[in-house]
Amino acid sequence: MSLPPPARVGDPLESVDTPALVIDLEVLDRNIAAMQDIADARGVALRPHAKSHKSADIARRQMACGAVGICCQKISEAELMATGGVDDILVTNQIVGARKIGRLSRLARHVRLGVCVDDTDNLAEIAAAARHSGAELDIYVEVEVGMGRCGVAPEKAGALCRAAAAEEGVRFAGLQAYNGRAQHIRDHRERGAAIARAGEAVRVVLADLEQAGLGGVRVTGAGTGSFEFEAGSGLWHELQAGSYIFMDADYARNLGPEGTPETTFGHSLFVLAGVLSTAPSGRVVVDAGLKALAVDSGLPLVAGPEGAAYLGASDEHGVVDPGGAALRPGDHVRLIPGHCDPTVNLHDWIVGARDGFVTDIWPVTARGAVF
Repeated sequence: MSLPPPARVGDPLESVDTPALVIDLEVLDRNIAAMQDIADARGVALRPHAKSHKSADIARRQMACGAVGICCQKISEAELMATGGVDDILVTNQIVGARKIGRLSRLARHVRLGVCVDDTDNLAEIAAAARHSGAELDIYVEVEVGMGRCGVAPEKAGALCRAAAAEEGVRFAGLQAYNGRAQHIRDHRERGAAIARAGEAVRVVLADLEQAGLGGVRVTGAGTGSFEFEAGSGLWHELQAGSYIFMDADYARNLGPEGTPETTFGHSLFVLAGVLSTAPSGRVVVDAGLKALAVDSGLPLVAGPEGAAYLGASDEHGVVDPGGAALRPGDHVRLIPGHCDPTVNLHDWIVGARDGFVTDIWPVTARGAVF
């Protein structure tokens, strides 16, 4: 059963039902334009990661601003984005198993589709499925550049690239080189050093491929915490940043070159919580807990009222120190989630607002798309 949205277009924000996922559209659009301007100025392409927003509406907004396509993390996410009108998708993950690979090859008949591989058997299975379905898939060989997750060792990546180039039914499109661990290194210089090490790994692979006659290989990767380093490296051709559109509380802790918090992008995503109860201690209880926001990267910040602090979460409740504000049941508290990606996945609807009024209601297109 589909639940109705928490608001209607034209409603004042004060009347939005809670807890609700609310986006400040002015800040969202400013963030989208700022990252596109940075990519354009550096001469690199922007392929934002849709795992952050899971919204076909936002993906189309990014592409209208100049993004070449989007990234997805699961085949189900890609399928839903394609249904929502997105026609250029890179799945930045390994797709394994006959059922999922079949879906991948069928989807490739309708959109330009890429996928990452780090295994020769998986590559062969994907190529066979693509030939069977009459589709052609872009293959990106994922290189381990410091993430400690998927990816083939740099010294072994060349062989897999050559195998991909030789397979019928697929196109060898380039390298996936993403260091997610570097995204949340607070110190600017240390973040840059981590990406420099990733760049050395990429150079190893590119040199091997040049020797084998595979020059001009496309390199894609980067994230919100590190994009400036990849963009300025001369190695990466495409940026996959995602969270920049929202800027959660964790990314707000990253420092710029002057040792002060990064301010290139503003906070656009909020969980609007309602006050349920006031306690004798002076604290208040709100209706946004673990089922309304993710706390894996820390508790949310309180954007309003000023001076308030979110102290703890249980399933359906959050405890807030009002910081001197006279909050009463029914009042609203605006929360900046610690981690935007899993927070979005907890909601069915996105409420878009400008100047205190609801202007857009968007479904979270790929909510729960984990297959």
